[in-house]
Amino acid sequence: MKAKVKVTLKNGVLDPQGKAIEGALGSMGFGGVNSVRQGKYFEVELAETDKAKAEAQLKSMCEKLIANTVIENYEIELS
Repeated sequence: MKAKVKVTLKNGVLDPQGKAIEGALGSMGFGGVNSVRQGKYFEVELAETDKAKAEAQLKSMCEKLIANTVIENYEIELS
């Protein structure tokens, strides 16, 4: 089973990398960019075939390693 995991900073958490990208885009002539927030994207391939079990495993992986749940949110998409 394949999974996509998207990790983003929670609202209110400062994002210096996003701000740097926003500034760089402006200096490159890309006007009208009001805000940039950066994140992480993971593709995970699991041997598990049961969707519920795979989702539980991925949630555990995110909570323990993939995401810093104090400052980050995560979304899991299974296929």
